[in-house]
Amino acid sequence: MDSFEDQEHPPITELSRRQRRVLGVLVEKAFTTPEYYPLTLKAATNGCNQKSNRAPVSSYSEDDVEEALDELREIGLVTVIHTDGGRAPRYRHWMRKRFALSEPQLAILTELLLRGRQSLGELRSRSSRMVSIDSLDQLREELAGLQGLNLLQASGSLARRGVEVDHNLYVAKEGMTLATASADAADEPASPRPARSPSPTPAPAAASDGRIDALEAVIGELRTQNQEFAVEISSLRDEVQRLEENMERLRSELGG
Repeated sequence: MDSFEDQEHPPITELSRRQRRVLGVLVEKAFTTPEYYPLTLKAATNGCNQKSNRAPVSSYSEDDVEEALDELREIGLVTVIHTDGGRAPRYRHWMRKRFALSEPQLAILTELLLRGRQSLGELRSRSSRMVSIDSLDQLREELAGLQGLNLLQASGSLARRGVEVDHNLYVAKEGMTLATASADAADEPASPRPARSPSPTPAPAAASDGRIDALEAVIGELRTQNQEFAVEISSLRDEVQRLEENMERLRSELGG
């Protein structure tokens, strides 16, 4: 039985660190382990404190997590499910009821809630474990939608190379605002500089440019491989976590 009563809630503009972690875990597990969702308090606590896909790693107690769940229920982001037979209550997120998000946007926001600031390449790789994001162009389109909802901040234009993004649900006193002035300035044309006298020994520019292009290509390939390895490692860690949760559920059912 769902105990949540449908009612109006004020707009959500900020969440505490603990609320963000708990909410992120609920959404993540709904995507990655739907067979164990909604989550018990114990499973939610384990999810908050797992070492993979979290930054920073936390050590919340069940009391901490339960308090955050109660706070999230008050603002309409979480509901509790009471099952027949007197078993432990389970918790479900209601992000889709509070925000008009596409599935990729929900996965992207969840990844940012769990890890914070990331580059576009990192974000695409990590979010794709929940929902497929086929290209950086698709990612930018989804990010633009999140910006329009004031749920995302960026260090510069989303089209700019090297831009980083983060969610925009920090509490004001945390001061987690991405600096954009210096990044945006990089997109503007440089001011004219006074002409300099020709150097008596000019450098072979064409050869240098060729070597730089080759090095950038190698670096780009290594970064791609590194991201692929990171996704594989993350998937393995998720599988281990899934097995641990399964064992815990079996122990609970067997009265261990």
